[in-house]
Amino acid sequence: MRNYTTKYFDISKPVFIPSALITLLFVSITILFDEQAEKGFSVFRGYMSEQFGWFITLAINYFLFFVIYLAFSKYGSIRIGGKDVRPDFSKFSWIAMLFSAGMGIGLVYFSVAEPMLHFSNPIEEGLSGVEKSKLAMKHTFFHYGFHVWGIYTLLGIALAYFTFNKKAPLSIKSTLKPLFGKYMNSFAGYAIDVIAVLATLFGLATTLGFGAVQFSSGISELSGLSSTINLQILSISGITLIATLSVLSGLNKGLKYLSNLNIILALLLFFFVLAAGSSVFLLDGLVESLGLYITDFFEISTYRNQYGEEGAWFKSWSMFYWVWWISWSPFVGTFIARISKGRTLRDIALYGLVVPSLFSMLWMSVLGGAALDLQVNTGLDLAQIVSDDSSLGLFKMLEQLPYYKITATLSVFLVATFFITSSDSGSLVVDFMTSGGKLDAPKGQKVFWACMEGGIAIALLIGGGLSALQSASISTGFPFAVILFFVSLSLLKSLKKDDQLTHK
Repeated sequence: MRNYTTKYFDISKPVFIPSALITLLFVSITILFDEQAEKGFSVFRGYMSEQFGWFITLAINYFLFFVIYLAFSKYGSIRIGGKDVRPDFSKFSWIAMLFSAGMGIGLVYFSVAEPMLHFSNPIEEGLSGVEKSKLAMKHTFFHYGFHVWGIYTLLGIALAYFTFNKKAPLSIKSTLKPLFGKYMNSFAGYAIDVIAVLATLFGLATTLGFGAVQFSSGISELSGLSSTINLQILSISGITLIATLSVLSGLNKGLKYLSNLNIILALLLFFFVLAAGSSVFLLDGLVESLGLYITDFFEISTYRNQYGEEGAWFKSWSMFYWVWWISWSPFVGTFIARISKGRTLRDIALYGLVVPSLFSMLWMSVLGGAALDLQVNTGLDLAQIVSDDSSLGLFKMLEQLPYYKITATLSVFLVATFFITSSDSGSLVVDFMTSGGKLDAPKGQKVFWACMEGGIAIALLIGGGLSALQSASISTGFPFAVILFFVSLSLLKSLKKDDQLTHK
């Protein structure tokens, strides 16, 4: 079907119109009926976690090992775009962009919050402070480690391959044509792309909501203002405006430079905490936590024990993370595909899995480890502070180190740049999907989707806060996990017939 084109829009109507209408309807209902929406989100989240947790656990392990197989198989030598094509971006910029988009605000928000919350409510009872610290870091590594990037990298490889090697539009349905053929040009194909758009929007809204809460807490710490819902809404609105200006400047200008700035700010904070904190303690903790993560990898990867009432730990942590990451995968996968022309499948698989995972572990080990050090060795009850307000964790940890005003300001800027790059790259990705896979949508379309992302985040904060944000990810993550499974089968079927292998 041909696109509907105007000066400001170039849309695939079967994808754009349902996606826009569902989004606008959701935002309106959530804001108008906030109390009912909050109850509905809670019931839905509990039901999905209870009934389908087993499937998500199997799925995330399958995705990871499928990507590892691609990296070390004969298919790893296949180059995106053709055997003579060279990359569009330097390796540093490439890694910076995929990392900034893929981890984003969650890496800042949960750097202190997650280890401290695990410390406060460990999965095992009767542990000493040191034992709780080890367990907290092991589970933090697990939630931000290789499984996350297995999800992203799988879809990134599939989209890149079908777009640049098979000359298909940059859309999810294009990756399924080897399996389902002409059916992808009908209602089923458009429905898959609509699900991908909604997954991207709700996954991003979850991230932007967390970012707004932490950004507001940082502003509150620095200025003395109360971190209210109004300040959070104002934060989303202001940063969405900046992100809109960035997305209008294009991939090679605003987003590339912001991603590089992101990495620089993150490294400055990382090395400051490492130097100002108990360096040896933090490095020892990194080595030990990495060892525990690797040693217990298979056990924690399949853990579903009904700990507490109705398996509360699994639902609150692993279950939420897996569906959040899956709901992010259309966004991150499409973005990885867009920037990976000229890379081999092996490059994307190995760099995509290893580099961001190890950096995430380093980051969590230093910032989370510094918080645990303060908790265990100084008497500061940081765990209680985080339990009361998880968005304050990073700032209260930094407050115990020198130059607090400087580092707190740096952290606020870091949250803001992660916020902007996530919204910016997310808008570009939704543009691709709602324009039938075209790589350069009109400016009006970019502005529309950037505003929609901010609107959903505001609606979710009004209609239930962080719990509503988590429920939104679950609603789209489950169906997309099924789609991802079929994407992997379709990719493998096509790779077996690839020209770069058959004409060697």
